[in-house]
Amino acid sequence: MDGIDSASLSARRKRTRDQVLAILAQHGSGLTRADLSRVTGLSASAISDCVSSLRSSGLVSESPSRAGSATGRGRRATVVSLVDDEGLVVGIDFGHAHVTAAVATTGGEVLEQRTDVLDVDHRPGPVMDVAAGLARNCVERSGHTMDEVLGIAAGIPGPLDIRTQVVRPPTILSDWVGLAPAAELARRLGHPVSIGNDADMGARGEQAYGAAHGLDDFLYIKASHGIGAGIVIGGRPYRGATGIAGEIGHTQIPDAVNWCRCGSRGCLETVVSITTVRRQLAHVLATHQTTLDESAIPPLSELSDNPAAARVLTEAGRTVGRVLADLVNCLNPAALVLGGELGSAGEPFAAGIRESVARYAQPASAQAAEVITGQLGAEAEVRGAVAAAVAAARLRLTDVS
Repeated sequence: MDGIDSASLSARRKRTRDQVLAILAQHGSGLTRADLSRVTGLSASAISDCVSSLRSSGLVSESPSRAGSATGRGRRATVVSLVDDEGLVVGIDFGHAHVTAAVATTGGEVLEQRTDVLDVDHRPGPVMDVAAGLARNCVERSGHTMDEVLGIAAGIPGPLDIRTQVVRPPTILSDWVGLAPAAELARRLGHPVSIGNDADMGARGEQAYGAAHGLDDFLYIKASHGIGAGIVIGGRPYRGATGIAGEIGHTQIPDAVNWCRCGSRGCLETVVSITTVRRQLAHVLATHQTTLDESAIPPLSELSDNPAAARVLTEAGRTVGRVLADLVNCLNPAALVLGGELGSAGEPFAAGIRESVARYAQPASAQAAEVITGQLGAEAEVRGAVAAAVAAARLRLTDVS
């Protein structure tokens, strides 16, 4: 070919193929050719050539769109999907006070899941042992063996440097600083492990299986012991230069003075966290005869009809929403998906966020950003780890020359 040597053309086609396969691995429900062109920035002809080649190799298939939309010439649009060779994956979720492991098919069906309650923030070595034991136990209880596992992924509740895969200082996981969780788990399980932040995993879970399904631009807000955001832009997670984007819990709040575990004063999570909110709820729900222990507080989703409790939750939402309004201005997301214990509290918390976003974000951006409660609840992070493990497994299966 004039001006283009065959080696350069082959390398370009391989890059295009790898890019398309990576995007399809993240979108379990598939994408149209037009969607692939938009997300990748590649021309329609380049996408067409790539998809045709992948179909010939048996790596992807095309089927009519369920939406029944048509192309510009009136033909029904088709969806490009990875061919799903059935296999097993493992997802692991580390919370501050629990570890959950699940084994699932590459189609996303959870076969077995187990949770242990323990202090995750300290003694990371024993915590890794527990996580590996849970994963192995789930695989065995599902009637399979670890040899059948094609991918493993895990989420941790702290900042992870994606360049080194090491937990960074300063961090809320002070005893984890310098630890490489992926390597630790891989050594214990005998398989490569993909690792990420728990809010990113929550975003991935809701995108693959929950409220964010079909959304390309959204924020997943995990509001629990800490507050973090999983950011999805153009259908793909955005993690920043070193992997710690979305640490909104450490945004400074005016007039807040309490010391944060990160070493700063006045961080958002010193004002709003599940611990703080439960303390406030224990106070307002107590009677003149009874002091209510925090452990006796009902699930937050059951408190919407209590006026005093609803006020506490709404005010917490307003405070979080004030921070989110700035992100709405910067990123113009289609939705704010609420997760974590606070995010699952129901309408009062969501209403507080809507109020602040409407007040502080630019009107056009605020109107575009729907505030919705996640569908997966406490399962979002482990389901996201399953989705990440599926993506990693598919990429390895499709990594052909």
